[in-house]
Amino acid sequence: MHKQFQYIYKKGKNQHSSSVVLFFLPQHGIHKVGFTATKKIGNAVKRNRAKRRLRALFLEHSQTIKDGTYIFVAKQSIIDIPHPNLLKDFKKVIFRSQAFKENQE
Repeated sequence: MHKQFQYIYKKGKNQHSSSVVLFFLPQHGIHKVGFTATKKIGNAVKRNRAKRRLRALFLEHSQTIKDGTYIFVAKQSIIDIPHPNLLKDFKKVIFRSQAFKENQE
């Protein structure tokens, strides 16, 4: 798993917002996703909550984004950010990486 993440970190595009970083590598026919939160976020409970929030957003929007491999990295501010702001950050990184399918946002 670590090698796969490293490959995406090196080869993929990355986009940053105040609460999330997205690494995206377009790949036809592949729809993979990974979520990560470092110890900077806090203890295991906080890290898992951060990943759960990102996972829920991804599931909500997975039909509107292109095939490829996605890695979402939670930033420290994800713990305190309200849902509407997190949604805005999430859409921003996907839009900037040109991962939305045509006729979206």
